[in-house]
Amino acid sequence: MDRRSEFNEALKIAVKGKDPVTTSTIRLIIAAVRDRDIEARGKGNAEGIGDSDILSMLQSMIKQRQESSKTYRDADRPELADREEEEIEVVKRFLPQQMNENEVKETVEGLISELGVSDIKEMGKVMAELKTRYAGKLDMSRASGMVKERLAS
Repeated sequence: MDRRSEFNEALKIAVKGKDPVTTSTIRLIIAAVRDRDIEARGKGNAEGIGDSDILSMLQSMIKQRQESSKTYRDADRPELADREEEEIEVVKRFLPQQMNENEVKETVEGLISELGVSDIKEMGKVMAELKTRYAGKLDMSRASGMVKERLAS
């Protein structure tokens, strides 16, 4: 089952189960995919966005909600922070199993060696390859920090 079908099926289940947070979150995901598909078609990609773009989009949605949750907690609005955190859990259901810290470190080390990168100026090459190969499986900002640290030493 492709991701779009997975979203639609999950939406049906959420609506039948009368789960308002899941229903609204999945509707947001579907709308975001649709928007990106329209944009991609405008650029000549008749198929719309690919799986790795969907995974990146989901990770962005999680990051936005984490930032919002922190802002709400700092502003003493726990009910809004809780809602953001519930939405994060819904979005996470559609992501593959995330790599742990050691797996990310090993992946970064292996990729740097494989690409023969030794200079911080080539960090973009490593990050592009990480995004292509491991979209949705690792936190790109955390990986970025590891790549930068490794290449700076």
